[in-house]
Amino acid sequence: MHSLIFLTPPRPGISPLHPAFLLSTWFGAGLLPRAPGTWGSLAALPCAWLLMGWGGTIALLGAAVIAALVGWWAAAVYVRLTGEDDPKEVVIDEVAGQWLVLAAVPAEPMLYLVGFILFRILDIWKPWPASLADRAVGGGLGVMLDDLLAALYGAAILALFSLWWSLP
Repeated sequence: MHSLIFLTPPRPGISPLHPAFLLSTWFGAGLLPRAPGTWGSLAALPCAWLLMGWGGTIALLGAAVIAALVGWWAAAVYVRLTGEDDPKEVVIDEVAGQWLVLAAVPAEPMLYLVGFILFRILDIWKPWPASLADRAVGGGLGVMLDDLLAALYGAAILALFSLWWSLP
């Protein structure tokens, strides 16, 4: 019970048992203190590893698309019920974005570490058009879109890094 003291308390308006709450916060990862987006991205890594081992790139890409679509719904419900535009504890966008980045490379620890760091930098920096989406698009789509756009940059950069890394 002591570890629960350090979690961010749930916002009023949505039950912690609501499916949109569970998915939006990635089963509570977004409630961890300080940097919820980093926790969400970190929580996405073992799932990505398992998905790649199970079904390869297609499975991880498919999961990223499903997470993006389900995340759009869950974030929209969360935003509507709490009245917050882009709640920090909603991290399904980081999960979908992190998976999209990692789908660009084989499941190797060094590449996953670089992909994690790269995605966090791009998610915080928000290069155009992610910055535009962050400012101009609201609701559940707005929550998801900036991370997915940043992830496209991350996937391209990580794929190039992977090629460089594998050179003799």
